[in-house]
Amino acid sequence: MDKERFPDNHAIKKQKADLTEADLTEANLTGTDLRGANLIDADLSNANLSGANLSNANLTRADLSGASLTRADLSGANLFRANLRRANLYHADLTEANLTEANLNNTDLSEANLTDADLSNANLSYAKGLDQH
Repeated sequence: MDKERFPDNHAIKKQKADLTEADLTEANLTGTDLRGANLIDADLSNANLSGANLSNANLTRADLSGASLTRADLSGANLFRANLRRANLYHADLTEANLTEANLNNTDLSEANLTDADLSNANLSYAKGLDQH
């Protein structure tokens, strides 16, 4: 099934929005409120999600490679098997996030809050900022 393409704007400000398999490649979603959104298998590669609220969102298998998540709220988010390769998570809140089997290769986790986050079997090769935790 082809992914649905969404415009590059703030029209997606819905709590608990269903964006399953959405194509949000390179979208500017700075500060967008996506609390509790369903983003299973969504393509957010190279998207700008700086300051976005993704708390309790379901990002299972989502592609966030190269995405900017600086100061984003991902507390309680499900990132099972998500691809975060080369993503910028500087100062992101990942409290109680599920990062089981996530790809965090070359990801910047500097000053990110990983309190009670589950990193079981996650790929942390060349991840930056882990020495702070």
